[in-house]
Amino acid sequence: MSGPTILVADDDASVRLVISQTLAQDGYHVRSTNTMSALWRWIQAGEGDLLITDVYMPDESIFDMLPQIRRARPDLPVIVISAQSTVLTAAMASDHGAYDYLPKPFDIDKLAETVRRALQKKPMKGLEPSERRAEKDEGLPLIGRSKPMQSVYRVISRVMNNDLTVLIEGESGTGKDLTARAIHQLGKRKAGPFIAVSLAALQREQVEDELFGGGKGAGRVRDADTGTLFLDEVGDMPLEAQTRLVRFLQDGRFGASGQDLDVRIIASTKHDLRALVDQGLFREDLYYRLNVVSLALPPLRERKDDIPDLASAFLVRAKKEGLPEKQLDKSAFDLLVAYDWPGNVRELENVIRRLSALSPEPVISAREVERELRSNTSRGSDEKEFEQEIEALLSRHFISALSADPEKDAEAGQIYQTVIEQVERPLIKLALAATSGNKVRAAALLGLNRNTLRSKINGLGVPASD
Repeated sequence: MSGPTILVADDDASVRLVISQTLAQDGYHVRSTNTMSALWRWIQAGEGDLLITDVYMPDESIFDMLPQIRRARPDLPVIVISAQSTVLTAAMASDHGAYDYLPKPFDIDKLAETVRRALQKKPMKGLEPSERRAEKDEGLPLIGRSKPMQSVYRVISRVMNNDLTVLIEGESGTGKDLTARAIHQLGKRKAGPFIAVSLAALQREQVEDELFGGGKGAGRVRDADTGTLFLDEVGDMPLEAQTRLVRFLQDGRFGASGQDLDVRIIASTKHDLRALVDQGLFREDLYYRLNVVSLALPPLRERKDDIPDLASAFLVRAKKEGLPEKQLDKSAFDLLVAYDWPGNVRELENVIRRLSALSPEPVISAREVERELRSNTSRGSDEKEFEQEIEALLSRHFISALSADPEKDAEAGQIYQTVIEQVERPLIKLALAATSGNKVRAAALLGLNRNTLRSKINGLGVPASD
C-alpha cells in the first residue's frame, strides 16, 4: 500500500490483529511485532511513520527504549497504550515525549482518530525522561484504573508540564487536593514550592491577608514563586479578594512594588461556579481566568471498579501508620462496592482506618463492614437531627434579620459571618479544653492545620485560659 506505515508493538496478538485490520481499512500499511528488539531494528532502518506501542513487552519496557527512539527518530510520533492504567503511566508517557496515551481497553475508532491527528501534526517535544518507576498503588498520588479515572489521568498528563491554569471540580472527598499535588509533583515545577490555601477555612477578612500579606507579611502568593499556588475551594472566596486575585492573574505582578512572580495557579471547587457567577457571588472575569483547563473528578459512586484497589491501598497505608495489619475477605469487598459513599474517597479511607483499628480479627468480615456502614448511616441521621436543632436556634435568634432587606439593614448583611464566628468560638474552646490547651492535639481533633487553628484563636479572641 502507498499510505503511511504504522509500527505496532504489543505482546497480545489479538490487540495487534484488531489494530492492524482497522488501520489497514483506512489505507495504512501496518507492521506489527511482539518484541522490542524487532521494533528497534525497524526504527534504526528508518521504517514507520508512526509507532503504537504497549508499555511492557517480553524483552523490554518501552520507557527504557524511548530515549533511544527519540535520539534516532525525533520526529516519529509515538502513541502509548497500556493496561497498567495508573496516573504514573500517563505521566511517564508524557515525560518521554509520547504524542498521546490510551488506556486499555481502548475504543478502536478513537485510536484511529488519534493516528490521523498525529500524522497531521508535528509531535510534541517532551521533557527528558525521569527516574520515576511505577510504584504500588499506596504510593501513587491517585489510585484507580477505572474508565472515569483514565480521563483524569489524560488531562493531568497534558497539563503537568505547562503553566495553564487548572480548575478542579468535584464533590467533597473526591481528592481535589491530591489531584492538584499530582499535577505539581509530576510536572516541571516539582522542584518549586507547592502552596495550598484552604479558602473555606479562612474568615472573610483573613483571605486577602493570607494570599497577599496585607501589612503583616509576604503572603502565600509570594511564597509560591517558581512553584504552584493551590486555591482550595475557590468558590468560597469573598468578592473583595476575588478582585485582588484578578489583578494578579492579569499581569502576574505582586503588590505596589510591581514585583514579577512566576506562579502556576490551580484552583478547586465543590460549587457550580457558573451558577455563582449568575447569582453575582463570583466574578465572571475570574471564572474565565481560572477555568482555562477544567478537570472534573468523578464521585466514588461513578467509579466503583476502583473501590477494591482503594480499600487495599488504604489497608497498606494504615499498617504503615502503625495500625494492625488487616485484610478484607471477598464478601467484605462486595459490601464496600455496593455502598454509594456519599463522602467519596475520604469516607472510604476513614471507614478502612476505623476497621483496621477496631476489628479484632486479621481478616475483616462482611459483618464488620456492614456494622461500620450502618454506624455511618446512623451518624448521618444524627447530623440531620443536629441540623434541625441548629435551624430552630437560628430562627429564634435571627428571624428578624433573616426577613430584612440587606440593603437597608446592616445586621442582615452580616448574618453569615456572625453565625460562623459564634459557632467557631465555642467549638475551639471545647477542643482546647478537651486537650488541656494543647493546640497541636486540638488542631488534630478538629481536623485543622495548626497554623489555621492558631489564626482562628487569634482572630476570634479565644482566651488561652478558656
